[in-house]
Formats: sequence, C-alpha cells, structure tokens
Amino acid sequence: MSGARKKRVIKTIKVEVDKCNGCRACEVICSAFHSMPKYAGNNPSRSRIRVIHDPLKDIYVPVYAGEYTAAECAGRDKYTIDGKAYEECSFCRASCPSRDLFKEPDSGLPLKCDMCESDPPLAEPMCVKWCLNDALSYEQREEEAPEGEDIGEMETGLKSLADRFGLKKMAEAVARMSIRGEKAKGPKKED
Repeated sequence: MSGARKKRVIKTIKVEVDKCNGCRACEVICSAFHSMPKYAGNNPSRSRIRVIHDPLKDIYVPVYAGEYTAAECAGRDKYTIDGKAYEECSFCRASCPSRDLFKEPDSGLPLKCDMCESDPPLAEPMCVKWCLNDALSYEQREEEAPEGEDIGEMETGLKSLADRFGLKKMAEAVARMSIRGEKAKGPKKED
C-alpha cells in the first residue's frame, strides 16, 4: 500500500514583456519591502526583481531571482529577439559566482524571490501589486512534492558563505559574534 504523495504549492510570477514600460516600480517596492525594518529604506540593488533593458529596441524584461547555484553555467547560449542577440545570462534567474546580479551588495549573499512571504500573508507579491501596466501577474498551482529534503533560505545563505569563505572562517566569525553578543547583554543577574 503506497501513501498519498504530498502536494506543494508552486508560486510563480508571469511576465508579459510587451506590457512592461520599464518604470522599475517593481524593483523599488521589492527593495523597500525587504529592508529592515520594512519600508525603512530603498536600495534597488537589494531587489529580488530586476528589469533588463535594451535601449536600442526599447524592450524591458522583468526577471525575478531564482535559486542559488554554486557553479557557472556550462553553456553560453545566445537568444535573438527582434534581431538583437542576448547572452543567456541576461535572462537567468540564478545567483551564481560569475555575476553580481541577485546578490546582497554588502555581504554577497544570494537573494531569492520569496514571493513577499510575510505574516499575515499577502494576497500577491508586492511587485505584482505595484506593477503599473499589469506586466506582472501572480499564479499558483499544486503539484506533487519530490521526495527528499528541501533546504531553506538560511541553509542556502550559509552554503553560499561556506563556498565563498570556508567553514573555518565562518566558525571564527560566529564565535566572534557570540562573544560580542554576550558582552552587549552585560553580566548575568544572580537569582
């Protein structure tokens, strides 16, 4: 007897390139939503969505951040759109070692679109809500979950740091941080 397979919800943002006018409202609201505290700052280099622009053809393509990959792509394919050749990297959603797109500018940690998960949950990601021309739309679908463990955002960030600096340096940094944290708390009170 086999058990029922678990279902998972797949959330995606559908992009209609013909509707995008390059206003970059999606980048601005994304960076503001993900600032700490929320809406306290605005730095589009921290945005999890970027608008790629070809000024000669006046084409704008919103691309949102996908999974982190520790290796560069094996292929360097080119795509031709309206007679203009684009590198494969132009539309890639991954954060990888070969480019700074979708990396936190201060730490170099990979950024990934989290569909603006929050508590309470939003009906749709902020970039979709704030898109002035309805070039972005939010879609959900269910599919069977693959067997195995899915690593979370924290594990992805830690793996990125380990790949970049090594586990020994990470352990040393954590030790220094915990010492600073204990000093900031002050001496323990006796009961």
